[in-house]
Amino acid sequence: MKRRCVLCFLMLLFLTVFQNHAQNAGKEIYVVVSPDRDDWTYKPGEKATFTVTVLKSQRPMKDAVVDYEVGPEFYPDRKEKGKVLKDGTMKISGTMTKPGFLRCIVNVRDGERWYKGLGTAAYSPEKIEPVTTMPDDFEAFWKESLEGARQIPLDPQMTLLPERCTPTDNVYHVSYNTKKWGGRFYGILSVPKTPGKYPALLRLPGAGCRPYDGDTYTAPGKAITLEIGIAGMPVNLDPEVYESLINGGGLNHYWRYGLHDRWSSYYHRVVCGAVRSVDFICSLPEYDGKTLVVSGGSQGGALSIITAALDPRVTYLTVAHPAMCDHHRSLENSAPGWPQYFLGEEHPDKRMLDTARYYDVVNFARILKTPGWYTWGFNDTVCPPTSFYAAFNAVKAPKKKSVYLETEHFTFPAQWDEWLTEIREALKGRD
Repeated sequence: MKRRCVLCFLMLLFLTVFQNHAQNAGKEIYVVVSPDRDDWTYKPGEKATFTVTVLKSQRPMKDAVVDYEVGPEFYPDRKEKGKVLKDGTMKISGTMTKPGFLRCIVNVRDGERWYKGLGTAAYSPEKIEPVTTMPDDFEAFWKESLEGARQIPLDPQMTLLPERCTPTDNVYHVSYNTKKWGGRFYGILSVPKTPGKYPALLRLPGAGCRPYDGDTYTAPGKAITLEIGIAGMPVNLDPEVYESLINGGGLNHYWRYGLHDRWSSYYHRVVCGAVRSVDFICSLPEYDGKTLVVSGGSQGGALSIITAALDPRVTYLTVAHPAMCDHHRSLENSAPGWPQYFLGEEHPDKRMLDTARYYDVVNFARILKTPGWYTWGFNDTVCPPTSFYAAFNAVKAPKKKSVYLETEHFTFPAQWDEWLTEIREALKGRD
């Protein structure tokens, strides 16, 4: 079973990398966009020069025809189409006058296929400040929300999954209540077979809707792990069930549901459910009551920060390229985090603008007291680094960062290994 989980992870990793690089498959064309500093970092006013190299069969592609754009993330201020690179190379320069990220995107066409490369220069990222402001009643709102949610008994249900159990861990399909009229959360729980008290890991999900296998690989036989979904349905159904819901079904663009009101937002139930997941873990007789780690990437990274900020029982968090950062940033023509609620809107709904502040990771970062480890990359086009730095710079709690410059919206194998190491060390009770 352990082998099966590892193989499943490797397959998911392969698919992630494949999806990001499939455009380069078949004809052996790569587009490399390299900033001229090793750390890709500059001060405002300094010039960044990107060297573009188009490779075919690992050699410069002669007479490559490229389209490119350069400028702040999401807001390029210079574009050119149909430029011919006689020797497959060119240089593109730009600058920024204030903290942020300058991105150069290059597209190459070969026959009917397009190939993309990008590079991103950081300008004093440690000085990026949030645009989003905190509502005066932010903490009071969430206190009231969680108190209301906890008036409903958890009513946990656990079903053993013998086919998923391992020599060291029992694996269960579980569910429990979130809040009144909020339905239930479902997940996969693993508990060490040897009697005793154990630390716990809560894995929070990225965006979308999918089945889950659970986590028996991070600390087999040494920790309780709970991997959850947020869709309010079992997480062990056939994959096509989830695909139909997310692709035009009842969960299509769920992240926008109820955005007109802070109590009606889809994420109100999600946040309450994430904290009630901590309640569920703490109710388990095998939990040691001392060490509880939360972890996730993208939406799961956002929910990890949110959960840790709202529940002091969380002792550590590990986060990759978190979403939902600085929703209002696009109001100043700067890159907001996924799901980019107001990007391109000239006259956004004032009710939605207000609601978004209650679900902005920036504001949770401002009240966060839990130590954590954070990883991301400069080339992320889904959760752009400008948005996350706005949140990361607001964190006053002890924090460690591990930046993999070239990472887009995925993790490299070495990055994943470092992530697991952080979790394992935290589960031992060390920061």
